[in-house]
Formats: sequence, structure tokens, C-alpha cells
Amino acid sequence: MHAFRSHTCAALTAADVGQTVRLSGWVHRRRDHGGVIFIDLRDHYGITQVLCDPDSPVFAEVEKLRAEYCIRIDGLVKARDPSLVNPKLATGEIEVFIRDVAILGAVNGDLPLQVFGDQEYPEETRLKYRYLDLRREAMQENMKLRSDVVASIRRRMWDLGFREYQTPIITASSPEGARDFLVPSRLHPGKFYALPQAPQQFKQLLMVSGFDRYFQIAPCFRDEDPRADRSPTDFYQLDLEMSFVEQEDVFATVGPVLEGVFAEFGGDRRVDPAGQWPRISYAEAALKYGTDKPDLRNPIEMQVVSEHFAGSGFAIFARILEQDGTQVRAIPAPTGGSRKFCDRMNAWAQGQGLPGMGYIFWRDAEDGSLEAAGPLAKNIGPERTEAIRQQLGLKAGDAAFFLAGKPAEFEAIAGRARTEIGQELGLIDQSRFAFAWIVDFPMYERDETTGKIDFSHNPFSMPQGGMEALSGDPLAVKGYQYDLACNGYEVISGAIRNHKPEIMFKAFELAGYGADEVRKRFGGMVNAFQYGAPPHGGCAAGIDRLVMILAGTSNIREVILFPMNQRAEDVMMGAPSEPMSEQLMELGLRVIPRD
Repeated sequence: MHAFRSHTCAALTAADVGQTVRLSGWVHRRRDHGGVIFIDLRDHYGITQVLCDPDSPVFAEVEKLRAEYCIRIDGLVKARDPSLVNPKLATGEIEVFIRDVAILGAVNGDLPLQVFGDQEYPEETRLKYRYLDLRREAMQENMKLRSDVVASIRRRMWDLGFREYQTPIITASSPEGARDFLVPSRLHPGKFYALPQAPQQFKQLLMVSGFDRYFQIAPCFRDEDPRADRSPTDFYQLDLEMSFVEQEDVFATVGPVLEGVFAEFGGDRRVDPAGQWPRISYAEAALKYGTDKPDLRNPIEMQVVSEHFAGSGFAIFARILEQDGTQVRAIPAPTGGSRKFCDRMNAWAQGQGLPGMGYIFWRDAEDGSLEAAGPLAKNIGPERTEAIRQQLGLKAGDAAFFLAGKPAEFEAIAGRARTEIGQELGLIDQSRFAFAWIVDFPMYERDETTGKIDFSHNPFSMPQGGMEALSGDPLAVKGYQYDLACNGYEVISGAIRNHKPEIMFKAFELAGYGADEVRKRFGGMVNAFQYGAPPHGGCAAGIDRLVMILAGTSNIREVILFPMNQRAEDVMMGAPSEPMSEQLMELGLRVIPRD
């Protein structure tokens, strides 16, 4: 017999009754029933109930076992009494009578968290003792889901004619939207490598090298501020690139891959065919949803209603509309037509730093007519409120909320309000995955602090209109850039690339990078583009975020094996840590404390 097991803890069935077997695993749960000790023995595959009665030669040893002891048992498989069969277990028809036991790994002291059960623990505790946390059923399922999703993606990419190639982990620093992690060079004192934010330049160079369809499950490293749906240090993405393609070719290729993955692992939740996913311009997304990653399961669409407030009796909005570039936007709230709900949303807005949100709600009057209520309704009068209601398509029992100002200053909060209203009113369809391609991103944006023009998205994207588009107002230039949104998250970002050196130099010039700076930072790519670069494009899908959505959690750390905490610390391994003096001397570095 094998030294540790003849079967896994999910393998035994009624067909094995009468066999002597060997199992290894952890004590999941221990129960003492009148001198008979029952143990749920757990391994990666499942649970088998094993038991020991006083007739067993190892009864005294079994009595000492506690939760999470790692043990090996030998025993006889017996059928359970029909009244005791557990249909929830794959092994629920049998149990194993212990005849020998060996402790493979004892537990010293109290467990910092219990594996059995569904108790909640502080995240810091879970991360510090992640090896225990990962034993829990939900975490085992999350990590198996992640592994299965990656395997499925790989199969689908190979089936489409892509090949997987590995790109360097140690490379040069480049401005790609986040801070680099720098790596000091021992052989070249005073110089630094960088961990790649993404394989962006390398995958483009692969296209120049003639590799027509590339993909990789790529590790990416970015020194970013943490948030619930983003790791602050590293993450994985499905990275892909294709030669001789246009934007629609990328959509037609990667869309069915994600459609298939979500259909395979999404359970009962519906996913529309990839060919039906809507294309929404960045400008339209900002107007209707207040975000470039809209959750289309929420039916609420915002509308501009400025004309109904211009010159009205509501002086605050009327004065705002006298300024250039301002507007009033309405957020419909179907079924939200009560003062109680409107007051609750006002309180929410105040918690977001606003003085509140104006609102109107409609109700049936005692005479059978429809009346508008709320402070705004009194100020702007019945004709204007009725015009607003008709524009928004609302009825009795509905409400609308209003924000005014320059869109760039209130769109984000309006988008959050739309989400909050949809959640509060139960409007979000939880039975589906809602995908949408967001297109026509602006190439540039103005830095609010410095006033300078900078890239708003991927700096290597092809501007729509080519060189001619770069001769006018930079803020009017759109790129062949696109994101894929799903249920309120960005899951893909990509672009058709700028493969022409002259357009590349001009594009970077508008963002304040001179030709010498471009050659210094992107010399490899610039040189390569001199030698017959093909048109190419691609995208990257965040693996962690895809699995997070499929797992039904909003915390990305629930689907990462060993994540950092929200302060970018590994509390289990003690990182980051202070380097040893010998290490700093070897690298020619010293640490200068901040004031």
C-alpha cells in the first residue's frame, strides 16, 4: 500500500465496502458520540467520515486528535445505515472504521482561525495565516476556479491559432500609466531595471518580428494605490496581440473567448453572444452612466435636462447654467418616488462630500391627477416638472435626482449615485453578465494641476485619422482605443497600435516628450519600426478581475493566493522589509530617510 493513501477523501463509494484503505488529510471536524469518535477527514478533493470505537487498537491515539491535525489512517470501509446516508457528500454512503492512525503534522497551540464553518475573521488575520485561510472550502473553490479559468483561456487561445510566448520580467522603465518597480543593477552601479507594467513593448516587437498571433498569461507589476478590485503590486493578464488587424478583428477574436469562459464558469447567470455586445463611445458612456465601465445590468440612464432649469426659479441651478460648459443632469429612479427614499439618497450624497442632490418625485394626487413633489418641483413649477417627467419617461411612484456643474467635476459622483440608486431599488439584474465595448477614447487629457497635455490612455495607440488628426486640438483627438466593461468593471483594455515612427514622434510631442526622450525611453521600439512594422493591435484581460466577477465577490484578494493587504504589505512573509547593509553596499545604494 502507498505510504500515505490508497484513495483521496472524495473517492470512496459503496463499491468499496469491505476494503481496507489508507487515507491522509486534515481533521476537519471531530465529534464524540458516547465513546465513539467521528472525524470528518478532509483533503483537497473532499471529505470522508472516519470513526473510531473503543474496540480499535488506536482509540487512545484518536482521542488526542484535534482540528487541523494532519493525519494518516488505515481502516475498513463500511456502508452507512440508510437513515444516516449523507447525500451532500460524494462519500456519503460509506464510512471508514479506523484501525491504525499516524500523526503527520500536529497543531501546536490554538488555531488563529478555524477552517471548519463560515466564521468571519479580520482580513489581516486571514492574510497573516493565509495557509490556514486557503484550507477553507470557499477559498479552495475560488483558487480551483482561477486555475480552471486560466486553463480554459489557454485552450481557447490555442484553438484560435495563437501561440504562447514569454516576455522578459527584468526590463527598462517606461511611462505606461503607473509607477514602476525599480530593480537596482549590481553590474551597472547607479542604473536600474524595471519590472514590466505589462509586456506592451515586447508584444509589439513580436509583431514586428513576424509572430502573427501572440498570447501570454503575463505577470504585470505596477506600484499603484490599492482598491478592492485592484492589487497594489502585481497581477496577471491575458495578454494578446495580432498583426494585420483592425479594431473589429480584435473584438471578433477575444469576445467569443470571454463569452465561452463566462458561459462555462458562470453557473446560471446568462451571457449574451459576443457579437451582440454593444459598442458605446466614451462620451456616451460618461453622459449616460458617469463612468467608462458601466454596469448595464442597471437600466438607469442619465440625461441632460439643462433646458428645464435655465432661467428657472431654482436659482442655484439657473446661476450655474449661466457659466460656460455647464449642464444639469438627471438620474432617473424608477420606483424611488417617496420622500423617505429621496431623503436617504440625499444623506448618501452628503456622505460623498456633496451638499445633497436635488430631487423630484411623482405621486398620485387625491383628485386622481399626477403631482410632482419635492423642493425642486416647487421652485421650477408644474410645466417644467412635467416636461422633465416626460423626457425621462417616468410615472407615479418614480423619482429623479439632479446634479449641476461642469460634467468633468460631477460625472464620477453621478455615476456612483446611479449605482447606489440601482442597488437600493433592486433594479440591477443579478441573473446575467452584461458586457459592452467602450470605444473612441480621447487620446489626450489636460492635467488639472499643471495644465499640461498628457496621454489619457495607452500612449502607443494609433490616433483616429493618423497624422492629420494630430495637427489640430489635441483634446479633440480620439484613439483606436477600447475597453471591455462587464458588470461595472473594466475587464479588457486595448488598442490598435501606432506602428508608424513619424506618427509616434508627433503623438509623444503633443504630450511633452521630445524626439530624443522618445528614443531614450522607447529606443528598441522606435528602431524596430524603421524596418517594416506591420499594422497590429491587441488587448489585455485582467485574470484576477475576471475570476473575481465569476466568483461573485467584489474583493480581488479573495481570488489571489497570496495577496498584499491594502497597504501593499505581505503580512505573512514580512514584505517589504529593510535590506541588509551588505546588500546595499553590493548595489552601491544607501537609504535616505524621509523627513
